[in-house]
Amino acid sequence: MTTLGQMIDEVLINLSGYTYQQDRSTYLRTAVTTLTSPVTSPLILNLGSTDNVGKGVIEIDEELMWIDTFDRVASTAVVAPYGRGYLGTTPATHSAEVKVTISPIFPRYVIRKAINDTIRAMGASLMAVKQTSFTFNAAVNTYEFEDLNIENILTMSWQDTGPSKEWIRIRRWDFDPFADATTWGANSQTVSIYDWITPGRTVKVMYVTPPTAMENTSDVFTTTTGYPESARDIVILGASYRLLAYLDPARAGQISPQADETDGKRPYGASASATKQLFALYSQRLNEEVGTQQNQYPPRIHYTR
Repeated sequence: MTTLGQMIDEVLINLSGYTYQQDRSTYLRTAVTTLTSPVTSPLILNLGSTDNVGKGVIEIDEELMWIDTFDRVASTAVVAPYGRGYLGTTPATHSAEVKVTISPIFPRYVIRKAINDTIRAMGASLMAVKQTSFTFNAAVNTYEFEDLNIENILTMSWQDTGPSKEWIRIRRWDFDPFADATTWGANSQTVSIYDWITPGRTVKVMYVTPPTAMENTSDVFTTTTGYPESARDIVILGASYRLLAYLDPARAGQISPQADETDGKRPYGASASATKQLFALYSQRLNEEVGTQQNQYPPRIHYTR
């Protein structure tokens, strides 16, 4: 089971093949237990080494911080009053011995956003399929779905009695994506069943829903998004081309002769070529997965009454 944290690492590995500069890093000697760095009592980071630390941005877990001053003898760095949760990241506590990345090329929180942007964009072409179930009651023909955000129902079936354990497809049903809020409550949807079903049996519903973004590093890709594991590489490619597109603008302001000499080895516009290649791979894999899904879930006729 692939988690968001593993996907972020995979994107980092893929993108490192397109960059000459590698991230410099050290580690925390002591834990960070506060969320602020006030002037009266600034946060002082006790680092494993300050050889590569300078005034600027560092990354701990997914939080960016701005370092105001540093001491190479004591191996400490002072975080500016505005330095916690820098550039929109979320201030958090951090354990001792975790990695500290100095001036990260691709911050982890930016990669997480690129992954989630790709997942949401894929929803226009690739269905996120999930399932739910309920118990059939002979006295009730309309059943409520609460906060499932169903776009369409693919199939409905119920489990037959006896040793066969067969799931029999329901042919007569009607789905209401905008159920009356007065009757059912806000954000409710309903389905009305008109087939004969043995009372007390379980009804299984396969439905399409917008893919859900992953927020925590422990979130499992298939469980959270509703996509199959085979779509994981599509998200990786999509996030990679989105991030790679920003390498050239970041290098556009080089003004020193040394920087120009370095750029001569990798001409301006090189990342644009790599971006086009990744986007082509992303589009190809997305079309392949859409075709596979269409074969797996072919259109099925159902009746309302």
